[in-house]
Amino acid sequence: MAAARAQRPDRVRRVGVLMGFAESDPQWNARLAAFRAALQELGWTDCRNMLIDTRWTNADPDPSAAAAELVALSPDAIFACPHTAAAALHRQTRTIPIVAVMSGDPVSAGFLQSYARPGCNVTGFLMFETTINTKYPQLLKDIAPHVTRAAVVHAENTAWREDFVAVKMAAQSFKVEAVEIIVRDAADIERKLAEFSRAANGGLILPPDAVTVRHRQLIVALAANYRLPTLYALREFVTDGGLMSYSTDLTDIFRRAASYVDRSLKGEKASDLPVQAPTKFELIINLKTAKALGLEVPMTMLGRADEVIE
Repeated sequence: MAAARAQRPDRVRRVGVLMGFAESDPQWNARLAAFRAALQELGWTDCRNMLIDTRWTNADPDPSAAAAELVALSPDAIFACPHTAAAALHRQTRTIPIVAVMSGDPVSAGFLQSYARPGCNVTGFLMFETTINTKYPQLLKDIAPHVTRAAVVHAENTAWREDFVAVKMAAQSFKVEAVEIIVRDAADIERKLAEFSRAANGGLILPPDAVTVRHRQLIVALAANYRLPTLYALREFVTDGGLMSYSTDLTDIFRRAASYVDRSLKGEKASDLPVQAPTKFELIINLKTAKALGLEVPMTMLGRADEVIE
């Protein structure tokens, strides 16, 4: 701590935060609180040697206005989540360091030059390691052996397109047909899931996405109503009644992101900071939901689970 204090600048630094989720969402508020606590451990205290300006987009698919508002404040660094928020900021500034928690594959999408050397003012942490996509069909098949069709549901996001290809290829190994369902709002979700449920033996895979997170209670209710076994990529779906999630520990990633903001404030260039992959993963199973769907969870899965909701 003493070393961190010794490196504090004389002037107060300004940090912008752009969150592409609902401000009322307790899970994302808890993750952001972990980010702020990690900054404080590094010697940065809000309203003392740092001012933090936070904007929430409430899952607006176009966060440009909020991004422009933050950039206009001329912060010394900006923290953003998810990829769409970072992309909106990058369109507004090529000089302010942006530390982002990103979904999809930002390199394949042309957003970054490489993970080792981003080559621009954006760096950060991957919300999900690419190979995690290949596990989704297997986990869905393990808990629901009857599934032969899996809809991958997400909003329009070019960074996720490569990941869908990985899911589709992995699904073929388990004789599951993966289809992509792109949604924009609640009405879109209701209509498209109703259409998908008309054929038998269906299941759902929900990658991390701001729009589906915003409507997660609706999705969980529809999955129950249509009896669709669903694998989610975020734990909050399962705590809200969803069947199962396999995801990274996002609270850990938010804490780690604080170190990159700290390094940016101390003069390191974002273009020289490698994008880091997640290191902690968690499997959560809701036994009550499994029972309602008539599914018997294998003991091997229960043994692997980090948390079982009964």
